[in-house]
Amino acid sequence: MSTPIDPMGVALEEARAAFGRNEVPIGAALVLDGRVVARDGNRTVELDDPTAHAEILVIRAAARAIGSQRLTGADLYVTLEPCAMCAAAISFARIRRLYFGAADGKGGAVEHGPRFFGQPTCHHAPEVYGGIAEMESAGLLRRFFASRR
Repeated sequence: MSTPIDPMGVALEEARAAFGRNEVPIGAALVLDGRVVARDGNRTVELDDPTAHAEILVIRAAARAIGSQRLTGADLYVTLEPCAMCAAAISFARIRRLYFGAADGKGGAVEHGPRFFGQPTCHHAPEVYGGIAEMESAGLLRRFFASRR
């Protein structure tokens, strides 16, 4: 019998690894057909790329892995509520479900700010489930930013 996957646990591992690289500790995992097909954490500093958010990196990797720009049937797990850029990418990729950890009242665009998936210009809105491993996700971010003050 195989061990069931814990995609949010994988996303948290990636967030901790990002913290270790001095990146904002956000991690993501993309699941398709019951397996993690892509996982990563923020790499904006490492890659000198403002678009290298965890969500964007895993969407790119998963699309390459399956050979399609559409990730229909995929579920995305991320430790922080996605920003507008990432919400748009999630929509364009046609991701089925989004699970996120901590809410982001300042930069989030799913339950805060522009609420991207509720806009009439949004072509596809995933099912959204927030608050998954929220305390651990938020705690990691608090520790990261406290270490910089």
